[in-house]
Amino acid sequence: MRQDSKFSVVFGCFACAGLVACGDDSSGSGPENTESSAVEESNSSIEVSSSSVNGDSGLGAGMTSSSSGDSGSATFSDTTKITYALKPFDGPLSNPHKGFTVPTGGAWTFVPEFEYGPYGSLNNRAWDLVSYGSGYQQWNKLNPAKGVYDWTELEKLLNALAEHNMTYALRVLPYTPSFIKSDFPPQEEYDWTPPFVYEMGAKKIQIDLRGTEYHAYAPVWDDSIYIWAAKEFAKALAEKYDGDPRIEYIDIRTFGEWGEWHTSHILGSVMPADSVLKDMLDYYASVFKKTQLVLPSNGFGDVYTHALDLGITKRDDGFIGIPGRPDTLLRAYNANLPTIAENIAGYKTMLANDDLIPGGTQKWTAERWVDAITTAHLTYYVLDQDNDCGYYFYKDNKALADSMSKVIGYNFTVTRAELLTIAGADNAASTAENSADTAAGNVATNTLNITIKNTGVAPCFFDVYLVAEFVDSTGKALAQIGETVRIPKGIFKDGASQDFSFTYKVMPSAVPAGEANLAIQPGVSVALSLYESEDAYKSGKNPTVRFDNDGLQENNKLLLKSR
Repeated sequence: MRQDSKFSVVFGCFACAGLVACGDDSSGSGPENTESSAVEESNSSIEVSSSSVNGDSGLGAGMTSSSSGDSGSATFSDTTKITYALKPFDGPLSNPHKGFTVPTGGAWTFVPEFEYGPYGSLNNRAWDLVSYGSGYQQWNKLNPAKGVYDWTELEKLLNALAEHNMTYALRVLPYTPSFIKSDFPPQEEYDWTPPFVYEMGAKKIQIDLRGTEYHAYAPVWDDSIYIWAAKEFAKALAEKYDGDPRIEYIDIRTFGEWGEWHTSHILGSVMPADSVLKDMLDYYASVFKKTQLVLPSNGFGDVYTHALDLGITKRDDGFIGIPGRPDTLLRAYNANLPTIAENIAGYKTMLANDDLIPGGTQKWTAERWVDAITTAHLTYYVLDQDNDCGYYFYKDNKALADSMSKVIGYNFTVTRAELLTIAGADNAASTAENSADTAAGNVATNTLNITIKNTGVAPCFFDVYLVAEFVDSTGKALAQIGETVRIPKGIFKDGASQDFSFTYKVMPSAVPAGEANLAIQPGVSVALSLYESEDAYKSGKNPTVRFDNDGLQENNKLLLKSR
């Protein structure tokens, strides 16, 4: 993949100035081993050169100075260049709006009594990889009566996740055959369509559970009353949660078993015609204007095409077990939408699969897992769907899972960083106010040049705001270098690199007496940050997106030490 992108903005003021960001070519669309670029950078120690007008370079310890040309000539300026050593971050790296999830059934996930939770007795470190929670809600619980909605338990879960800096992927199920465990069990155990829908006249039919002698009932999926009730619920859900930052995405789970748009296990039940399915997609798209919507696993063909046209992405729940399933998500990836996947079964179950194809189910292997992530260019993946919340999976595959946390979705790595300081440089854009400084050669120009590469397998599907700052030895911000850069969602492709240049100028007559150039002050360093909004930076919040580089601070800023 070749990515060419260019930003060009120029600013001028005292103690701040221009910013230019431009694209750099990059080939290859898959994940890159960050060790190679890190080794190349780490071989470059701090490099400083200077040509001095007055013979005093003012350089700190460990820096060298050289004179170029006639030191008495005003055409030469003091120049200092620092090239930073860059290494990869050591350990798993979770980031927002991408990555791995585990089942989170309720707020109880975070209580110490739940042994598989992040605070449980098993010390389940799979949570180090988890960036968002996921799970299902029952339609009949959220919508117990006509026009009545109860969000209480869902709100508790969303708030608990938000307290742990996680979002939630929501699925509202109308039906689950998993709880048909006897002949004609109580319908509320498996049919989660609200009873009022049937009381209004919606039809249901008798079904047989495949592979058993059990009988049960299922909705008639294209019944007009059922369709009306499903749309009314979608409208209420959108009014409550569209654009809610706690919601990562919402599956459209209106039809079929587990809401997956198929009836494979409930014999006698038939899915609606494509025209009905498309109409439901149209309705969801009309009421949800902000939150990402998702077409369930068995939405294929023209329905899949229609979903993509509406900006609705695709998930697939047959990974590992069924060959070729990662390829089904390439259409969504090519439409510049995030792709989502879940394995066909839990990790321990897949380890016991027969591996006989056709006619059987593939076993889980590390090779197949990596191939699934890279082939489908996954942004989101369920780490394990069993109730042990990924504990056994991570216990067996920690090193692999840690490494793939930097591959799935986007992954921003700084591959080049250097600071060029020119003291006494001529400034063609000088004004009358600072012309005396310019004439005297007192203007100091500091230019930070960096290259960032997306070493993940997918673009970043939200706006990112890049900030460069001078910070003191405690990490406290002293001044912003240049201006904030907005990188629009979807344009920073996987495998692509982009160059950014930030300029900070100091003109003595325009700053308080005694203020000197921060770039050359002892204990001053450069920090890079990635925010989800410019307001978050301006209000003093810590960044939420982390670089895949050594030097990450507790506040998620990346520290580049200049000395």
